[in-house]
Amino acid sequence: MVAPAGVAPKPRWALRIVVGVSTIVAVYVAGLGVQAGFIEYVQRILLLAGINVILAVGLNLINGTTGQFSIGHAGFMAVGAYGSAFVGTKLAPIVAGALGAGPLADGVTFNLALVVGALLAALAGFCVGLPSLRLKGDYLAIVTLGFGEIIRILFNNAHFLGAATGFFGDSPAGLPAYTSFFWVYLWVIAIIAVIRNVVFSQTGRSLVAIREDEIAAEAMATPTTRLKVFAFTLSAATAGIAGGLFAHMQSGIRPEDFKFEKSIDMIVMIIVGGLGSISGAAIGGVFVAVSLELMRDLQEYRLVLYALLLVVIMLVRPQGLLGMRELGPALFRRRRKEAT
Repeated sequence: MVAPAGVAPKPRWALRIVVGVSTIVAVYVAGLGVQAGFIEYVQRILLLAGINVILAVGLNLINGTTGQFSIGHAGFMAVGAYGSAFVGTKLAPIVAGALGAGPLADGVTFNLALVVGALLAALAGFCVGLPSLRLKGDYLAIVTLGFGEIIRILFNNAHFLGAATGFFGDSPAGLPAYTSFFWVYLWVIAIIAVIRNVVFSQTGRSLVAIREDEIAAEAMATPTTRLKVFAFTLSAATAGIAGGLFAHMQSGIRPEDFKFEKSIDMIVMIIVGGLGSISGAAIGGVFVAVSLELMRDLQEYRLVLYALLLVVIMLVRPQGLLGMRELGPALFRRRRKEAT
């Protein structure tokens, strides 16, 4: 928008800096409050909820916005987890030697490792998406499922990464516990902002057009294959970030952490919240994190219970909790109008 004559344009970059700094401070203060006010068990659930939100928001870009069906996202999470864990282990002494041991060096090492893990996962997503996204429906689901299992089996036989026993770094204590409330939810905010900007841009409208009618989108000169590969790559990168956060939340990672059931968990997140809704995906991620803890004593029946839950949702509210709507003032205004 062009400012009227004689009126100086507002410095948007200054506003963005203020908002960014305020967000960082707010997340840091919230992290201190969580650390002081909750026991370690609750803190872990909050960390898992944040990681699930990242997974759900990323997967929703493929399954919800673009209308494709991927059920092998645990493979991308595994690539990010192993990549960031391995790189972080090798990078830590180099960064500590340059910056000195301390929180600054840990933060730099951790985030560099997460970025590398995200890039590796994005590369894997590109390599899988480029040939397979010409497929549709059940065929695409089978390809992504096969990819997830192939990745898990490769890590299960990668001896330099611990093979079936898992990767625990070079220290007897295991991987450094870099993951904290601050870093998890800072990445949650960043990834939600990126995905939201994509969804509500021209690219996002093209992705929605592909979901609604791919043939019509192609007739309107929309590069459907290129956009689907882009969505797949970006979604894989977010799964890589979540994998890196998950890896450094515990002392080590094992191939069995990324089995088919993990991909099912992600599908449940976005179906419960609503396909096509970023807010719904976030709600679904929190729901799965909490429900898994509540069902800890029924772990062997988890898939059965989730299957029953999905059947109930399809019968009662097939669009999920929010459908394609987003939480915000517009949603509440719309509901007040519907009530009157």
